[in-house]
Amino acid sequence: MSGFDRELRDWVVDNRVGVLDPLFEALSYAGSFGFIWLAIAVGISGFSWSRPWLWTRVGAAILISESISGALKEWVERDRPAVADPEPETLVELPATFSFPSGHATVSFACATTLALAVPRLAVPLYALAVAISCSRVYVGVHYPLDVLAGAVLGVAIAIALRTLAAALRRSAPPMREG
Repeated sequence: MSGFDRELRDWVVDNRVGVLDPLFEALSYAGSFGFIWLAIAVGISGFSWSRPWLWTRVGAAILISESISGALKEWVERDRPAVADPEPETLVELPATFSFPSGHATVSFACATTLALAVPRLAVPLYALAVAISCSRVYVGVHYPLDVLAGAVLGVAIAIALRTLAAALRRSAPPMREG
């Protein structure tokens, strides 16, 4: 991967602001396994009679994003930054998986896109949260910026593909019979 990618990661980690460490650690943990996104989807579903299915779409986005990013990690086999350079220490436990792409970014952007497509007026805060969670992974020292960028692009692509598939399935489904 590019030297710029490593240099940018090193700059971010070398210039951490101590008072922000707990915030970025919390964001990193909040993004784990997509739980925060599922909670948001359940909250939106609970307040909207027109979107009771939203949490299932977000759940599917999480499962598919985790699977695809995990398979890509095994295929690319890029070591995490702390493996190549253990100083400074990571702020969170170093995951046992490879680094590229970021699973947090993939899941966050897949879920933010899924939710934003369903509730467009929430797009800005949803994407802001996805960016914050994704960037936290560089700040805490477990990803390179390119890992996060690739995960973000992959996550958006997964959400769009899921929406396209759902629309195609609805169009091809036989009409419901009454009575």
